Order: sequence, then structure tokens, then C-alpha cells
Amino acid sequence: MKKCLRHGLVLVLTASLAASVVAGSPQSRAFEPFVWNTAAPADCPFVPSTALAGVLFKGVHSDYRFADTWYPSWASDGNLYSPYTDGDVNGAGSNSDGYASIDEKHEGSVCSLLRNATTGQAVLVGDDPLHLTATNLGTVQADPYPYGGRYPCGSLVYNGVWYYGTYTLAPHAVTRFGPTAYNWPWLGPLVGFRTSLDLGKTWRETPHTPAKPLFGESGLWGYPVKIGAPHFVDFGRNMEHSPDGKAYLVAMGAGPSDPKPRFENLSWITADQVYLLRVVPSVENINDASKYEFYGGKDTRGQDVWTRDLAAARPLLEWNDHMGCVTVTYDAPLKKYLMCVTDGGNTCSRMSTYILEADRLTGPWRMVTFMKDFGQQAYFVNIPSKFIGPDGYSAWLCYSANFAPDWNNEKILPNPPGSRYGLVLQEIQLLTPAARRQWKSGNK
Repeated sequence: MKKCLRHGLVLVLTASLAASVVAGSPQSRAFEPFVWNTAAPADCPFVPSTALAGVLFKGVHSDYRFADTWYPSWASDGNLYSPYTDGDVNGAGSNSDGYASIDEKHEGSVCSLLRNATTGQAVLVGDDPLHLTATNLGTVQADPYPYGGRYPCGSLVYNGVWYYGTYTLAPHAVTRFGPTAYNWPWLGPLVGFRTSLDLGKTWRETPHTPAKPLFGESGLWGYPVKIGAPHFVDFGRNMEHSPDGKAYLVAMGAGPSDPKPRFENLSWITADQVYLLRVVPSVENINDASKYEFYGGKDTRGQDVWTRDLAAARPLLEWNDHMGCVTVTYDAPLKKYLMCVTDGGNTCSRMSTYILEADRLTGPWRMVTFMKDFGQQAYFVNIPSKFIGPDGYSAWLCYSANFAPDWNNEKILPNPPGSRYGLVLQEIQLLTPAARRQWKSGNK
């Protein structure tokens, strides 16, 4: 038995003899379908979409009681490969928190830093989101020093090679600054990518370290980074819908002049900006900063600018105090990009998630739905391309939820039902304006 601290939540990991197990099963509707109907804040910079006008929750969800941090990549063999951490997947667990020996007798608590943080990996087999076989592929030690935690981020399986990114966080979750307890309030940089040529059986570690990361950024003492916790754009099976054969990533970041306290505006789940970068995926390129291009805004003719100079990178999107963890999926039937963004509140409160759509990765991006207090504390939200239906409107949201003690209890009902710590797959339908009007009129 082992205890690990995950964003203030204590998990108990128990051993199991099974290397893999079929978790979840086809089930009837768990709740009555409904359309999420909350308004975006008044300062929202995104115009409403004229193509997609909301999200219907169909009342069907999974119940995989695993760890969190799931970003599935659809490989050419048809399986989904994903990182995970801070919990158990069929008897084996990972803990990305590098702190221990918490002493709460002192004001703000005193923690000693260990260097044995780990990140895990797993494969999900099956075509039914409610009936997937999850196999734990083990863990890899991920030294976070000089930060406090080292967590999974961008994960891509392409042409049989698994590219697995990690990023860093500090200070510890229980550190207190004034009356508010902040949760991993300093977002550190992308460290680099470990690679596997045998789908997670063995790994070659990145040559970079948290102290000397891939792009040379530092998040210590709340210093802002641009390429924080990047995630690969999901282009479908084996990246089949990439427009140019390149892998694209979206990353959360913030500028140096934000007037907010550094403990709020750029954390593991909060940000002010989104950045876009791309690379031709190969073992040789993935850890070579010179092979990357960064989105640099528009030129005087309105054309996209790409630069190899990170200092010249410009935000793809900005919304002060309302951006955060970001993922993008290409919806091939609709020929649209879908972006999920989580506004993480004060890092351990209720969290809001919104979905944007665009015809091109570089925008313009338009609001589909703003889901206030989604989860009520959902995070790491993404839309696996494997589970987008042939019509392009039916899909599944993948996320985890309700990690903090204030939210992970029986007194607070999850919204939507089924939201919980672990791997959540929630069936949704993207609504056209006409379909949304039908729901408003009560014609279900």
C-alpha cells in the first residue's frame, strides 16, 4: 500500500494481480439528456459560432476508476496510447509529485523535495468508449528538480514511435500564500520528450532536464513561460489529417506584465494565452529546438507568420485570467478544429471549460459553449478523435474531475453526473443552431 498526494487529494493505491482488466460496460442512460446553458463572462473575446451553437450531454458516461491525466493518441494499430499519473491503473501506480515530508506545523508548511516522481503510460483497447480494456505499461522516473512536480503533457504515437512529453510545476500543493491555498501555482516549462520504438515497453529519455529544458524557459518563482504543458493536436489515426505532415502542439502561457499575483494567472490549470508550434515528428527532431517553428501572428496581408525564434512567437489566443489547459482535435467529418480550454479559477476551486471551433488551426476561433463550473471541477479536457462519429456531431469528452477535498466528496453532486477523479468519457452531441433551437423550444 502506498500513499500519494495529488493536488491535495490522498489516494490509496492497492496491489492487483491483473495486468489488465476490462473496465466499464455498456449501460443504459445514466441521466436525462440536457444542453449546457451558461453564459460566457462579459469580457469574452470570442464571437459565437454560427455553425455550432452548443453541446448536448446525452446522459451516458464511463466509470473508469483509474488515475488521472489522460491524453489518448490514436495509433495505426487502432489502439489509444495515453499517459497517466497520480493514481492506480490496475494495480500499478504513478505519482508525479516530487515533494514529501510535509510539515504543517510551520506557517505555510515546509516540504522536503524528493527526486523520485514518476509518470505512467497505458494502452486502451476497444472501440466502445464504455467497454475499453486498459493495460498498464508501467512507469518512468521523472526527476523534477529544481521544481516540485513533473507531469505528463503532449503525447503522440506516430508511425510506431511514441513521443511522450513532460513538464514541471512548483511549489507544493499545500504551500500557502495569504488566506488562499494555491495548487501548483508556478507552471514550469516543457522539459522535452522521451521516445519509445516499441509502444511503451522501453524508453529513451530526453537529453533535456528541468533545469535545462528544450526551449530554455524557466518557471521558477512564477516567471512566465510560453510553452507550458503543450499538447499535440489530435489529427486522427496516425496523424492522418495533418495538413502538411507536421505535428502541431498548443501550449498555455502568460506574459510578463500581468498585474495579477503570480500565484494565480499561470499555474497547472490557469493561463492568459495559448501558443501554437509545429515540428516534423522524428526521433531526431523531437528534442531539437532548432527544428520547431512557432506561430508568430499575422503579417500586413493577414497571412500566418512562422518563426524559429521563440522570442518572436505571438499568442494564438488571449483572454486574461480565463485561459488554461488547452487541447485541440480535428473533427474530420465537419472539417473543423475543436479546442477545449479550462479556466481553472484559483487553481483549486470550481473550474469552467469552454469549447471553441475554427476552420483553420490559426483561426479565427469562435465560441461553441462556455460551461461554467463544469465537473464541477473538471480538468485535462480533450475530445479523442477515435470517438467522433461519422456525422461529426457525436463525440465523447475525455477528462478528470473533482480532485480537491472540497469537491471530491459525496455532499457535492458532480455536474454532469459521472464526473469524478479518474478517466471520464462523457457522450456529447455538438448542436447546430437549428438543433439548439429545438431544445430551447422543448422539442427533444
